[in-house]
Amino acid sequence: MMMMMMATMRKKSPGFLFVYSRIFHSHQPLNLHHNNSLLRSGTSFCTPISRYFGSIRECRKAFQASAINHFKVPSGFRFRCITSLSSVVQRNPSFSRLNSDDIEFFRSILGEKNVVQDEDRLLDANTDWLRKYRGSSKLLLQPRSTEEVSQILKYCNSRDLPVVPQGGNTGLVGGSVPVFDEVIINLRLMNDIVSFDKVSGILVCEAGGILENLSSFLDNQGFIMPLDLGAKGSCQIGGNVSTNAGGLRLVRYGSLHGSVLGLEVVLADGRVLDMLGTLRKDNTGYDLKHLFIGSEGTLGIITKISILTPPKLPAINVAFLGCKDYSSCQKLLVDAKRKLGEILSAFEFLDNMSMDLVLNHLEGIRNPLPPTMHNFYVLLETTGTDESYDKEKLEAFLLRSMEGGLVSDGVLAQDINQISSFWQIREGIPEALMKAGAVYKYDLSLPVEKMYDLVEEMRTRLGNSAKVIGYGHLGDGNLHLNISTPQYDDAVFAQIEPFVYEWTSNHRGSISAEHGLGLMKANKITYSKSPEIVQIMGSIKKLLDPRGILNPYKVLPHSLHS
Repeated sequence: MMMMMMATMRKKSPGFLFVYSRIFHSHQPLNLHHNNSLLRSGTSFCTPISRYFGSIRECRKAFQASAINHFKVPSGFRFRCITSLSSVVQRNPSFSRLNSDDIEFFRSILGEKNVVQDEDRLLDANTDWLRKYRGSSKLLLQPRSTEEVSQILKYCNSRDLPVVPQGGNTGLVGGSVPVFDEVIINLRLMNDIVSFDKVSGILVCEAGGILENLSSFLDNQGFIMPLDLGAKGSCQIGGNVSTNAGGLRLVRYGSLHGSVLGLEVVLADGRVLDMLGTLRKDNTGYDLKHLFIGSEGTLGIITKISILTPPKLPAINVAFLGCKDYSSCQKLLVDAKRKLGEILSAFEFLDNMSMDLVLNHLEGIRNPLPPTMHNFYVLLETTGTDESYDKEKLEAFLLRSMEGGLVSDGVLAQDINQISSFWQIREGIPEALMKAGAVYKYDLSLPVEKMYDLVEEMRTRLGNSAKVIGYGHLGDGNLHLNISTPQYDDAVFAQIEPFVYEWTSNHRGSISAEHGLGLMKANKITYSKSPEIVQIMGSIKKLLDPRGILNPYKVLPHSLHS
């Protein structure tokens, strides 16, 4: 069977929902039978993609309607009562306050329009994407060049003015917004593509480039970004690198530590580190760029990136599968890595409670495998160069998996509506959770064989007081653990934390798989890193930012900032 496929485009829409659209054309439906099981392909249960879009206003209204209480500490920092902050963060008394002379200086180098004091714009910049954290900054700066970033930081360092670097502000742990009155530095105007080498696939660009725009540019060149995120339409590549963002392509292309070849970084005192190499091999001394990948803007501000991009491949297939238990999901992953090998590009899982949540709270979503509800579901994607070969390889793998009892039922996508509907189930879970009420969210990295044990233990621990949902990137060992309740409850929260961190630590996992630490988990870092390692991190911070002005109160324990 021949299939004509167009390149992947997955973006964050102007609203909350994510669209994962690929165009498929097939000349005939595929029906694969094994005993009483049916692997269905070519079915027409899908609804138009437009049904899945929601506006950002609707999403924000839903957040506001969820009756989430905020409280205000004396210093003015507001945060929602769902995080694990055990104590109120105190503003560093060594930091200066912004004055009129500071404003005039910034205007002299940036111009009037790039020194923003408008209250509405500042409200958005002060508030994180989840509406969970809110700072009280009175100033947003928009530099247009590395030199302007350097001048800003040199001045702020001399004045002891704290700053927070900000990209698309799509983070989930409070890392991209002020805690108090830090000056916000947004790089949105620094969005140029510096160069692209069609032979090597190496892209050099400024840090303010929107991930989707970079992907579109590369698509026209016959390449793709090695990074694919739900926030693709608004996140900036500098923020992606600063947080070492993961996403769906990690199982295929690895982390940004492998893809990023070079960086240009401005340090706290204004010095510019030119590490913007485009060489794949360079073994001369310490590879300092890795310090800044994932440092969340606490060591320096990334202004340019050199990144290796893979060629765009034409053959894309997606299957949505039902499994009887988590053990079957694990075995299916092992077999997929062995049998599909180089063409495996995504392996996502969700439990039946995740599926039930999506079906009940999102309009237009239908069960791909009616009428049965399976205990677990797997979304599997392959990407390769030979359409007929890849299709045949995947079909053979799925038949063997059914014969072996690993797959109970499945659907192989044949058109754009089915592809979009499959991905909408997986990507719609966060929105469904939001509509269901209050939610406690945890992003954890664990050994694959232990991942779902935490979900089951949490269900036992909480009983009927909450619904515990488990889903995530099985191919990467990344669990998204979510506890859903009608409203936020201190008693429920006390049962969750610190248990969830202790359990993760006892199984040698990470309390942050891909979201970073930000403000939310800064004081929890020792659950994943030893005190000795944290002290060394503090020493590096002190060396590169001795006055502590860069994104203060984030990543490291607050005791190290005092």
